Amino acid sequence: MSDTLQSLDQLGSLKVSAPDAPQHLKKVDKFNRAYATGKRKDAVARVWIKPGAGKVIVNTREVEVYFARPVLRMMIQQPLVAAARAGQYDVICTVAGGGLSGQAGAVRHGISKALTYFEPELRGVLKKGGFLTRDSRVVERKKYGKAKARRSFQFSKR
Repeated sequence: MSDTLQSLDQLGSLKVSAPDAPQHLKKVDKFNRAYATGKRKDAVARVWIKPGAGKVIVNTREVEVYFARPVLRMMIQQPLVAAARAGQYDVICTVAGGGLSGQAGAVRHGISKALTYFEPELRGVLKKGGFLTRDSRVVERKKYGKAKARRSFQFSKR
């Protein structure tokens, strides 16, 4: 076996090639849309993006109607703004479960993932901004012997 080392001196001359970084490919369907699933708390969003004028539809309603609070609309636009693609993609999504804040977070996560599928070169920018990481914080379960997850029942000294 010629590739087996006989001494430590041969270790310096050994050529080791690092594995290549994974190549991310463009993933679009026959309608030129990228699809991704975003999650946050109990909310799950199915998101499709396609080149367009920047129109956002959530559950067949305009984003201004569905997410009335400006903070939630701003959350949804964050990945597009960070990638400098605001107004260049139409977003269609269906979201279910959770409350409005969790749903907005799920849509944001889905848009980020769909952007990386449509334009793989944006992955670095979105990853650095933290948009591709699934926020794993969920509601803590209630424990027995407690009023809530951590709150104890009222203590009575006498």
